[in-house]
Amino acid sequence: MERLEKLLPGSGRDKEHFQALEQELEWARVVPSKDIPKDVVTMRARVRVKNLHSSEEMVLTVVFPSEANSGQGKISVLAPIGTALLGHRAGDTVEWRGPSGLRRLKIERILYQPEAAGDSHR
Repeated sequence: MERLEKLLPGSGRDKEHFQALEQELEWARVVPSKDIPKDVVTMRARVRVKNLHSSEEMVLTVVFPSEANSGQGKISVLAPIGTALLGHRAGDTVEWRGPSGLRRLKIERILYQPEAAGDSHR
């Protein structure tokens, strides 16, 4: 939570992305790392998702902006899809509005979560 809050406040062309993250953080229920359920999307969690419009499945990892690499499926938490995924659970459907309209993904499975693996110290 502290590392995410350091990304705020943002301004300029990405202002709406910062505002979306800020809203998610306001809604978040903060718990110790050891108490985070294994099926929750956290920072650096790798998840299998299904695009509900195209049925395409993808593996994505939610990362800090400096680690983002779309070719490797590393999606910034400041990207609309990254913010939408953060804090949701396996089985949830997430929605966000993009340039091409409403987008929907179903979180099929959490493949890796740092807290569950004991790697949350990074």
